[in-house]
Amino acid sequence: MTPLAKQLAEQIMANGPLSMADYMGQCLMHPELGYYTTRDPLGTVGDFTTAPEISQMFGELIGLSLAQCWLDQGAPDRFVLLEAGPGRGTLMGDALRATKSVPGFLAAAELHLIEGSDPLRGAQKDRLDGFDPTWHIGFETVPEGPLYLIANEFFDALPVRQVERSDGGWCERRIGLKEDALSLGLNQETQMPALEHRLQDTKPQDVVEFSPVGQMLAEAIGTRIQTQGGCALIVDYGDWHSLGDTVQAVQGHEPTGLLDAPGEADLSAHVDFEALAVAAPCAHTRLTPQGVFLERLGITARAEALAQKLQGEALESHIAAHRRLTHPAEMGTLFKVLGLYPQGGTAPPGLEP
Repeated sequence: MTPLAKQLAEQIMANGPLSMADYMGQCLMHPELGYYTTRDPLGTVGDFTTAPEISQMFGELIGLSLAQCWLDQGAPDRFVLLEAGPGRGTLMGDALRATKSVPGFLAAAELHLIEGSDPLRGAQKDRLDGFDPTWHIGFETVPEGPLYLIANEFFDALPVRQVERSDGGWCERRIGLKEDALSLGLNQETQMPALEHRLQDTKPQDVVEFSPVGQMLAEAIGTRIQTQGGCALIVDYGDWHSLGDTVQAVQGHEPTGLLDAPGEADLSAHVDFEALAVAAPCAHTRLTPQGVFLERLGITARAEALAQKLQGEALESHIAAHRRLTHPAEMGTLFKVLGLYPQGGTAPPGLEP
């Protein structure tokens, strides 16, 4: 039993079972024993690899898409450039390098990062040296102004509640104790007005996930964009409509049991993009596969240009990276992109209204 598992067991004995959202929140962000607060989870020595770590092209094209949005909205002379969950700062570093070619963009940008992990903040500080970023625990402290936001594999790590359809309502999944070990169970049937519409497209024993934290954040981001300008690019795995149990645990790049290693395994869930789009009081784009988005932005031409300077193993690795980001059998279809922008404005490049 991990140190965090022992603490959770004591908490459950004292206060009763935890919701899936409470369990995920503590596993990932417990101040002393949480997964993200205690380590750098990325790369071959970590537990997973994200798109920016695969190729510089990903961050470059994301940055240029945001820069074109900035130009389309009149190139405001001051704006908030924000990344939520910046990892090691790789994506933002590539975006900043690519947008040096856009006159006035970097001079107008105020760089802000939402990051709760001290190890990752250290990596971001090193990678973004010279750009003077400001760090935040949440969106609440991000300053006012036009907002240009990147969120790559951020919403999938926000805690979700899980409910199982019963004959006439919902039973919420809870983590309790069975023979002194963490165990998954169900509470009593209840009515959930917020999920009334899901009674029409589900049947008994179907599982529905929803993220109150994610929906509140989407509402706050959308309100800022609608009232003060800007745009957001949300890149993650998931789909337009949530259905089924998607919460997963990963340790050392391999799946592991959800309750096996609290605080020592990454937990995530597929993103319900529809819920984010509905919560955001601004315009949203069509949900677009990552591969299609990157191809529209010109990743193949960029890949060919970079390939001219490579040979041997470096060239083979570059070709493999392009395929991994775009091919339907790899990340190209699994990951989706949703754009947020002001009503009546122009959608971010690579996406359609």
